[in-house]
Amino acid sequence: MVKGLGIDPGTMSFDIAVVENDRVVWEKSISTIEVAKNPSVLVKGVEEAGKVDVIAGPSGYGTPVVWNEDIIDPRVFATKILLLTDEEDIRRGVERGEFGMGVYDALTKVVVELWRRKLPVCYIPSVILLPTVPSYRKINKLDMGTADKMAIAVLAVYDQASRLGLNYGETSFILVEMGFGYNAVMAVKKGKIIDSLGGTLVPTGFLTVGPLDAELAVAGKMWERSDVFYGGVSTICRTLNVEEAVRKYVEEIEPFKSAFESMFESLEKSVRSLLVSLPNPKEIIISGRLTRIRDIRKEIERRLGKIAPVVKIKGLKGAKISKEAAQGYAIVAEGLGGGYFRKLIEHMEILKAKGTVMSWVHHPRLMKAKEELREAYRKSVKSEKQKIFDIT
Repeated sequence: MVKGLGIDPGTMSFDIAVVENDRVVWEKSISTIEVAKNPSVLVKGVEEAGKVDVIAGPSGYGTPVVWNEDIIDPRVFATKILLLTDEEDIRRGVERGEFGMGVYDALTKVVVELWRRKLPVCYIPSVILLPTVPSYRKINKLDMGTADKMAIAVLAVYDQASRLGLNYGETSFILVEMGFGYNAVMAVKKGKIIDSLGGTLVPTGFLTVGPLDAELAVAGKMWERSDVFYGGVSTICRTLNVEEAVRKYVEEIEPFKSAFESMFESLEKSVRSLLVSLPNPKEIIISGRLTRIRDIRKEIERRLGKIAPVVKIKGLKGAKISKEAAQGYAIVAEGLGGGYFRKLIEHMEILKAKGTVMSWVHHPRLMKAKEELREAYRKSVKSEKQKIFDIT
């Protein structure tokens, strides 16, 4: 039997889940701050899980499937490809005590450590790299859903299929993922992701501002990677305490009321925009840390219930502490290893992912960044793999 292990690099915690057949058989959650201080803690957690066949490593903004053995420079691969940043930007963010950059620091260290240990790790695609999303929907986009959001959609296809007694090709839903940092909305038709808006394309997450008016981007002059972690509910309300913020929203205290109303309405608008691509979803499936908070879930159900039945993702049997993304990562790992979920991974065309996350960008201001990303692949991945990063 194949065992797949998934690692989800969450804003609050790194979660590890091991899947065998259709259930979670081992799981662990480690504080992101603890991982950033000492990445060997996470590697030790992976080793505690016992022998596994495939590990789906924390994949950030995503890549066509790349295995540990294909990587020649793990630090460049982690910073410039998986995180679209550089070590100096991470260092500055960590020195300033920026919460989100702690995640980036932790992820980089983990990727390097997993490579040094020569473990059976693969890194997986984000939504924009999947061939199931038409190219015209990708134009001048990058974040159509990071690798963890894609992994949650994989779990959601299995969830709906098993719940409703459907084949993978019969599933149809819009997935709304509400994490501590980002929100995302994905459309799944016939068991394949066909359209999506990632965390920086859905306005007002808990941490992130989401998409910006281009006039505001120009006014800001110089931007850094860490800037994506500001401008959301937490910035407006000046707190990282979600429960406190929700309580004050319920009490209709400003600016908490306006901040959450902005987030809720933007999610509803995002879902409705995807109805152009998927007019009649069977369900709207919700997942993520914020949907576990009663008042948030209640409001989302009220708004989105007008569109289609709203259901909370159930997750795999045996899961008690691992988040949806970790379970999704583990499903991908197990399927890539040829196990129980092999047909699901084949159906969703994950191995057919191709290009870079900037392959569909056409603005002249971004041509240098586009080429630098391609150059990062040339520097960090073996030459025989290079063809999968090209778009013809």
